[in-house]
Amino acid sequence: MSILEINHFSKTYKGAKKAVDNLTLTVEPGDIYAFIGHNGAGKSTTIRAIAGILDFEEGDIRIDGMSIKSQPLECKSIFAYIPDNPDLYEHLTGIGYLNFIADIFGLSAKSREQDIRKYGDEFEITANLGDLISSYSHGMKQKLAIIGALIHHPKLMILDEPFVGLDPKATVALKNQMHKLCKEGGAVFFSTHILDVAEKLCTKVAMIDHGKLVAEGDMDSVRGNESLEELFLNKVDSEEGGRQDEE
Repeated sequence: MSILEINHFSKTYKGAKKAVDNLTLTVEPGDIYAFIGHNGAGKSTTIRAIAGILDFEEGDIRIDGMSIKSQPLECKSIFAYIPDNPDLYEHLTGIGYLNFIADIFGLSAKSREQDIRKYGDEFEITANLGDLISSYSHGMKQKLAIIGALIHHPKLMILDEPFVGLDPKATVALKNQMHKLCKEGGAVFFSTHILDVAEKLCTKVAMIDHGKLVAEGDMDSVRGNESLEELFLNKVDSEEGGRQDEE
């Protein structure tokens, strides 16, 4: 069974053209799937719809066979979503936030303690977990959000520009966790502007331009003899859509 299925998904904002137009793609177990396009292409709209944050009327999005529209809680119990600018509870400490996430997912004291220590050390934030989130830099907030996603062992990770703000060690740590998740039968779906990272890291890629899918499939097959950057420049309109909903 596919982990993520997007079937004929479209989204139109009031008084605007379609932000996403009849998008269909499938993410299978083991996929590290890059979702690329210029600003305003429809990436963040799609990702927020997958995560159940943005309502939509056309098409369907299914996670592990369940519809995000009719079974949102069941879907959210098995995926983790990390936005490009994590909006965390800044009045909490880092450890308070992680315990809050652990409580939501019903994690045992032993499980959360082990994983918070393990991931805190891996992302080099353990020493700061007692500090208020309001004192964190963007990169530290990104690390905390990643740890909050990892501790409940999701089957699918959905990320919007996950590498922005991360230092080199944290970037490597996140890549390693992506590979580990996929080896265990999970999948990763993420948007990025860093095309060389996508080219080296991902098994599959989808390219969206002005809301429409223009290329999709295995990374090597889609690229052919071109680099991903060359393909992107050849495939997409040089004019950015500039939709207000996008990053």
